[in-house]
Amino acid sequence: MHPGILSNPLFRTILARLGSGFVTLFVVSLIIFAAIAVLPGDFAKTTLGRAATPETVANFQKALGLDQPAIQRYATWIGGAITGDLGLSFSSGSGTPRTVTGIIGPRLENTLFLAGITALFAVPIALTLGIVAAIRRNSWLDKALNAATLASISFPEFFVAYVLMLLLAVKIPVFYSLARITPDMGAVEIFQRIALPVLTLSFGIIAHMMRMTRAAIIGLLAHPYIEMAKLKGVPPWRIVLRHALPNAWAPIAAVVAFNLAYLIVGVVVVEVVFVYPGIGQAMVDAVRTRDIPVVQGCALIFAASYILLNLLADIIAIATNPRLAHPR
Repeated sequence: MHPGILSNPLFRTILARLGSGFVTLFVVSLIIFAAIAVLPGDFAKTTLGRAATPETVANFQKALGLDQPAIQRYATWIGGAITGDLGLSFSSGSGTPRTVTGIIGPRLENTLFLAGITALFAVPIALTLGIVAAIRRNSWLDKALNAATLASISFPEFFVAYVLMLLLAVKIPVFYSLARITPDMGAVEIFQRIALPVLTLSFGIIAHMMRMTRAAIIGLLAHPYIEMAKLKGVPPWRIVLRHALPNAWAPIAAVVAFNLAYLIVGVVVVEVVFVYPGIGQAMVDAVRTRDIPVVQGCALIFAASYILLNLLADIIAIATNPRLAHPR
């Protein structure tokens, strides 16, 4: 590697962020393993039933590897996870072997699809509303948008989901109340089935991103160079788009990345309400059946997604504002 690259403050800062991200993920993996280990219930006892003898339960636990020390089980799990192998589902013990990645993979694709559609719908709307609110600060439009976003943030997701389901699937049957999708469905039917989950997820993230965008731009509008542009007679829209917005990308990128992480990590409630075949629904099903490898795999993917997107936000912030790469 060229020595000049290593001496670049931006490159060194990105490497430091990557290192801290890996350390954080390692610590989170320890927490995940320990938290799941102390959960009540036992897969062997749940599967075999109350009539099973202790010897039968012990033999079944041995077959699953649950008789090994916790440190050994963690080392095996994290070692496989590093290579992309999350092990076998406990449900494999009663039939054909099923890998955790084979179970989670298609579900993760569905969750990423739902998150991607929601982001394409919500991010442009949120940024536009934030810019409009900043330009029309303290006007009736600004106050109305602030009131609407505050109300959106206040309602829990399951409440919004059931209200939308009642209005747009029962009272006015425009969309489906269940979001089950299959590969043989057409684009129109898939859109109709995922419309309500997308709207539910959009309520919260549009409100959050709009408020953060407004706050970032208003903070920059008080700077001297903005005042100079106003004195020169530059129109408000041009001031915001050409002078304020480029300097606001760092906080805006951070909040966008944070909300994208939420779309992947926080979809559990929405997937359960609408019976959407995503990774959140898979995790809930695995918790219900005490399928520990699947629960661990889902939790690790959630943690990795959250850390990766926040790391991406840091890199974007540093790239758009190089001063962040220099220690104070």
